[in-house]
Amino acid sequence: MNAGIDAHVHLWDRAVDPQDWIDAETMAPIARDFGASDLSEMLASTGLHGAVVVQSSNSLEESIRLAKLDSSAIAGLVAWVDLTAEVGPQLDRIRMDAAVPVVGVRHLAHIDPDPEWMTREEVSAGLAVLEREGLCFDLVVREWQLPQATHLAVRHGGLRFVLDHLGGPPEPGQDRSAWASRLRELARQPNVVAKVSGLTSGLAPGSWRAADLAVPVTIALESFGPERLLYGSDWPLAELGGGAAPWKSALETLLHGLSAPECARVFGGNAADVYSLS
Repeated sequence: MNAGIDAHVHLWDRAVDPQDWIDAETMAPIARDFGASDLSEMLASTGLHGAVVVQSSNSLEESIRLAKLDSSAIAGLVAWVDLTAEVGPQLDRIRMDAAVPVVGVRHLAHIDPDPEWMTREEVSAGLAVLEREGLCFDLVVREWQLPQATHLAVRHGGLRFVLDHLGGPPEPGQDRSAWASRLRELARQPNVVAKVSGLTSGLAPGSWRAADLAVPVTIALESFGPERLLYGSDWPLAELGGGAAPWKSALETLLHGLSAPECARVFGGNAADVYSLS
């Protein structure tokens, strides 16, 4: 699978994996379950063929269940494991009877009670296991955590890091200078790639246009180049901003200066390479 890949989606069944972060009043469009059939419909609406499913909670049981979803729409799983514990046995549990290959690991570092979680020695030991396994580590961080991410990328030069949601740039109209500086520093590390994702999830439907997102997309393009950027819908959260299709269309507009091969890399080719999708 080397084209037409959405690098960042979520699926959840709240009966077995409660998503306590979903507020039913303010997040009504996503306050329900989302399964593989919903994913297939969303991908059809964006003209893509497969997706990388990313963990939604720091739960090994959730990752085990996600790995068992048998759907041609699911190209790989970015799972959760406790990086402060023995990583190998946890990966074995996820992989047992799995229908989906584990292609990476993510920890919700942006909401971890320890603001210095990424600097912990036991985390570095866990990341060393991921490197030996040939897996990526997805970075989900706030803007102020980008320097910690850079430190990790320098320390683990042989591990591929994937920055989710461009590290959370401030919304349109806010000062983006600190974020831009920190993003550029992280992008100087050759083992880091970034997902252009999540930029509309915090915006109200109909309140934004492609031009409102031009600054962060341009900075990301200048920092990483088209060879190190991956399109991600951040669906179902994209529904909070009007849907995955409007976001993909907006990004296509903002990347109009790229060649067709470069666009193909952003919208699938890079994801296939980064996550070793077959």
